[in-house]
Amino acid sequence: MSIVGARRIVVKVGTSTLTYENGKPNFRAFESLARVLSDLKNSGKEIILVSSGAISVGLSSMGLQERPKEVRFKQAASAVGQCELMFTYDKVFSEYSQAVAQILLTRDTIKNPERTENVRNTFSALLELGVIPIVNENDSVAVEEIVFGDNDSLSAIVAILAGADALLILTDIDGLYDSDPSCNPDAKRIPRVDQITGELMSAAGGAGSSRGTGGMHTKLEAAKLSTEAGIDTVVMSGKDMHALYDVLDGKPVGTLFTARR
Repeated sequence: MSIVGARRIVVKVGTSTLTYENGKPNFRAFESLARVLSDLKNSGKEIILVSSGAISVGLSSMGLQERPKEVRFKQAASAVGQCELMFTYDKVFSEYSQAVAQILLTRDTIKNPERTENVRNTFSALLELGVIPIVNENDSVAVEEIVFGDNDSLSAIVAILAGADALLILTDIDGLYDSDPSCNPDAKRIPRVDQITGELMSAAGGAGSSRGTGGMHTKLEAAKLSTEAGIDTVVMSGKDMHALYDVLDGKPVGTLFTARR
């Protein structure tokens, strides 16, 4: 199945898309995301949202200016921020009469076959009932520091578990470039990647924004996971949520990583 015919879609949105530089929630982004995803669902798509942002929102709520280094304080920030994150999602999606559900995952859940099957069943039931699952890593109890890397790898794992047809990763850059566009004004976006090589991974760079833990490298790792499982993956800008329509219409947006079939 090509991305144009994708029915079950996982959309991952990063911290940099959902928050301002000061860490406070970008309500315009939340509202636009809810509107587009609700509309896509109305058109017959099945939507799963993987959302980062809990730690950043939690820090803002507690008046902390910098991301803490100690895991326990990150977990505390996540516990505070996750409440606000889901409250915001519930509010904006309810404007379109769309029910949402919270699913928090840890690495232990993914590694345990019985729990993995339970997660699959939960996704299946929620989608069958017309609910949009909103997934995040359970940072408040996870023992490893930001285990999945700003949820990029988590989104690929969720796509595989849920049997998705497509994975769309929204970030603060409009795709993969042949060099760093922040340093090289002549950098060119790569519209399509059919194979993720070691050379490509090496050229992807390191961490992303100060508010998140991702970067292009973690997005390539996610794309590698998902495409090897037969899932088309797109890395694209989250600045204009309406671009999701263009992607699913087959228009050249971001970078398409083609699935191995």
